[in-house]
Amino acid sequence: MKISVIVPIYNERDSLEALYDSLVPVLEGMGGAYEIVLANDGSTDGSAAMLDALAQRNRSIKVVHLRRNYGQTAAMMAAIQHSSGDVIVPMDGDLQNDPADIPKLIETLESGYDVVSGWRVDRQEGMERRLPSRMANWLISKVSGVSLHDYGCTLKAYRRRFIENVRLYGEMHRFIPIYAAWEGGNVTEIPVTHHPRKHGQSKYGLGRAPRVLLDLVVIRFLDRSLDRPIQFFGRAGIYSLGLAFLTGLWALYLKFFDGVSFIQTPLPMLVTMFALVGVMFVMMGLLAEIQSRVYFETREKLPYSVRATRNVFKVADAA
Repeated sequence: MKISVIVPIYNERDSLEALYDSLVPVLEGMGGAYEIVLANDGSTDGSAAMLDALAQRNRSIKVVHLRRNYGQTAAMMAAIQHSSGDVIVPMDGDLQNDPADIPKLIETLESGYDVVSGWRVDRQEGMERRLPSRMANWLISKVSGVSLHDYGCTLKAYRRRFIENVRLYGEMHRFIPIYAAWEGGNVTEIPVTHHPRKHGQSKYGLGRAPRVLLDLVVIRFLDRSLDRPIQFFGRAGIYSLGLAFLTGLWALYLKFFDGVSFIQTPLPMLVTMFALVGVMFVMMGLLAEIQSRVYFETREKLPYSVRATRNVFKVADAA
């Protein structure tokens, strides 16, 4: 079994040598085949030259230089696509993840799991980072149905077949365990070590919260409604049309039983607004339904995946 450790790098020049010195002995000590794929996400601090030097020093190191800074998700996807291992282990390049935890992740993976996620139990950050993270992890677990304590921990282990066809956008690298669970993967979580940041400053802050929330909406849609979007948009449209109907009844009641003129209340405007919004949602659902069918049929992609079959033969085989 070959292990691919993938590391997105963005302006981590001061950490690269220490990362190499701590990571390589752990992987060599495990005794199996390995590679380290370092994705340079448009670094401007001299990291590129150091990465090339590391690749010359060790043939097990692959370096992928992106043309500019695309973000952690894109860098991680590039590293995955340029890796060849049976097991993929992403980690950060800022020395906060501990390479010594990798054997534990692999051991847990081999005990019958397809995804093993790291959980930074003793997180070395202030409460201003930990509290929003706890709230986000709780919300993601509730919405996705995949319960993890720490979606933000990069250190994880995946069986390749569960993520090799995943396409990541936005901030969705943290949601990879959800994609794997959709494919029938068995997901678990183990505690891992978290070190204080030694060099530079964190690239992530509270400003990412709105983007994560929006990506969570996308995840919810992809999970529940990708193959039937009319139900997603149409339900909202029906609710809005229902509100328009009830608001209209209220306006009529006030007119005929309380003597209140339509122009004395905002109800007619609300009726119009709810009706228009309802019609727009229904039309959006119809357009999304057409696009969804085009997506599945042009790619010959089925809205399901098969784990295994018994006594099932193709017609040509039977003949």
